[in-house]
Amino acid sequence: MDNFYLILVIVLFALAISDLIVGVSNDAVNFLNSAVGSKAAPKWVIFLMASLGVLIGATFSSGMMEVARKGIFHPEMFVFSEIMIIFLAVMITDVILLDMFNTFGMPTSTTVSIVFELLGAAVAVSVVKIKAAGGSALMELSQYINSSKALAIITGILLSVFIAFTVGAIVQYLTRLVFTFKYRGPMKYFGSIFGGLAITAITYFIVIKGMKGSTYASIELSSGETIQEWLKHHTGLMLLYSFGFWVVFIQLLKWIFNIKILKVVVLAGTFALAMAFAGNDLVNFIGVPLAGYNSFQAWIAQGATDPDTFSMAMLAGKVGTPTYMLLVAGLVMIVTLIMSKKAKSVIATSLDLSRQNEGDERFGSSFAARVIVRGTTKFNKRLRSVLPSSVTEGVSSRFEPHSYVLEDDQDPPSFDKVRASVNLVVASILIAIGTSLKLPLSTTYVTFMVAMGTSLSDRAWDRESAVYRISGVFAVIGGWFLTALIAFTVSGIVALIIAVSGKFMIFVFVIVAIIMVIRTHTMMKKRDQQAAEEDEEIEEADAHEQILEKSAKQMVNAVKSSDLILTDGIESFLKEDRAGLKKVEEACKKFSKKAKKNRDKVYSTVTKFTEGTLDTSHFYVQMMEHKREMAHAVHFMLEPMIKHVENNHKPFIEEQHTELEDVTKRIDKFFKSVLKDMEGKTFDDLEQLIEERDDILEQIYRMEKNQIKRIKNKMVNTRNSQLFFKLISEMEYLLLHTVNLMKAYRDFIINTVQKNN
Repeated sequence: MDNFYLILVIVLFALAISDLIVGVSNDAVNFLNSAVGSKAAPKWVIFLMASLGVLIGATFSSGMMEVARKGIFHPEMFVFSEIMIIFLAVMITDVILLDMFNTFGMPTSTTVSIVFELLGAAVAVSVVKIKAAGGSALMELSQYINSSKALAIITGILLSVFIAFTVGAIVQYLTRLVFTFKYRGPMKYFGSIFGGLAITAITYFIVIKGMKGSTYASIELSSGETIQEWLKHHTGLMLLYSFGFWVVFIQLLKWIFNIKILKVVVLAGTFALAMAFAGNDLVNFIGVPLAGYNSFQAWIAQGATDPDTFSMAMLAGKVGTPTYMLLVAGLVMIVTLIMSKKAKSVIATSLDLSRQNEGDERFGSSFAARVIVRGTTKFNKRLRSVLPSSVTEGVSSRFEPHSYVLEDDQDPPSFDKVRASVNLVVASILIAIGTSLKLPLSTTYVTFMVAMGTSLSDRAWDRESAVYRISGVFAVIGGWFLTALIAFTVSGIVALIIAVSGKFMIFVFVIVAIIMVIRTHTMMKKRDQQAAEEDEEIEEADAHEQILEKSAKQMVNAVKSSDLILTDGIESFLKEDRAGLKKVEEACKKFSKKAKKNRDKVYSTVTKFTEGTLDTSHFYVQMMEHKREMAHAVHFMLEPMIKHVENNHKPFIEEQHTELEDVTKRIDKFFKSVLKDMEGKTFDDLEQLIEERDDILEQIYRMEKNQIKRIKNKMVNTRNSQLFFKLISEMEYLLLHTVNLMKAYRDFIINTVQKNN
């Protein structure tokens, strides 16, 4: 029996390592976004500061570990075997849940996950125990669940969303009033004071408040006081010295080394937020395994008695967490932070929703967002009519957009360092307060909502983008509720099945979790390989040369997709092959989606053609339009064919079969010739291709006349004729736009080459 539970503890820690890697990969962008988004320093410097913050913050998280032990349920009401079921159900669910959310790219929060998984598993095991004793689950459940603490934690998470947004908006508004977007002037006079206040605030909340409950708090000094007691008695003096030191230090860095003040603040904020993240979120990953390990130690210490009778009351007391375990967890987090491709990819949702410059919006509009924007606009107009014009004009002048980025910068920052500083300082302070109160806040949503609040105050949400960005905020917050519901339900079901079916089911679920992780890893690897092969999506950060290369790839893929959909679609239709048509339909949807996205990005892409001529941009716009029309043509051709086969209508007669097969072969040959010229960027055969297209069009016109004869001879019915005319009409349309696409592509290449030469 000893060995069985030892294996379970090992399984818990194995799941914890997996959870730690996946969780940090997800959450790293929380404390990297502001520094990378504002381009405050080279990425290696940003990652170094974040790594130091994570390592130190991990040792401050000892007090938070109590949440996993007694924050959600009363441990004295459970025996050792039951508590192990709860902990294993939580960790299995957490791995499966994060795996599922990663697969579908849905927003999640590791804090919300762990809290509701603990709640779901504890409720399930409690209900089984109560029913086995013949009691009423409705009446007795409150004895098992720590309702007041659980409610406080859940309420804290909910309130943190509102508080983070409000505080972020207010602090950013006041900061921008003082410094404006032309902040370099005021920074000369008030920069060191601003930096001193910011870093002193971080020092107070991270060090003094964050020290509470950490492994360092109880260390005794030579005076006989503990570190925590000494800090409590000398807080005011320490803050005063801290402020004075940082003001002088920052100013000296500016004078001697010409290091910009805001860069120092942003890097210090990155360190603080990474430290706050580790101090608050480490419990999400290793809190449950450590609680299981503590339980196992207590059980062994009592002689490994019957696990079904050994009470877990010891978890209700103070249980220390070895510092070396926290440090090991911190090191795993750092390695993950540095090695994870996902952690390095900071083009995240919060940057898209908070950037100051224009660009493609990640989310569509929603009814609620439209109502809010409309109401806010009306309120703003009324407020302006009431306030004196001197006041409104004076405030507006402080928010006039200005950027110190050069016009030809191919990859400008998403926002300036003033906003980045506020993002980091406010978020780290709020998380540190939650940690000191032993409330596991969702760092994902605190940092996200602070960023949304600061972007609102900075007027990054104008009438062109507000409706989309508010919809995005609602979508992310909605993900919180979805996370909570799924975490509670799945964890409860897993715990219930294990409790009822027997402990062998633990290993069944572990195997399921392993299979899902391996499957997702394989799926992600294939997806990355496919993305690398078809890398044609133009991103905000792409340089001019990359845009040209990707544009060429887009055109080639447009012709390939059109050829595949036409030839395979006609072939599957004539054979009445429903499976083949469905496969072609997927390819058509993919092509149409890409064509629409490329056309929607025309504005942001054209603005990056700073090295080209006006004609270059003009031809690029033409290419995108022709590509979109080609996608329309194959879609309108394929859709009626699918309906015809799905509804089991009469197939085409032999003459129609022959005509369609012949014209399809000629079009396929035509497309292959077009691809050869486009891939080689040689256009000497363009006139021959136009002649070939015209010959195919003549064949299509003859097919039209033949169909009219068949109608007069009553060889075909109305539905047959409608579909046939539709097919040859879209073929004509497709051929015309293919040649126009090639002409625009030729002119685009020629103009680009001439400009570069």
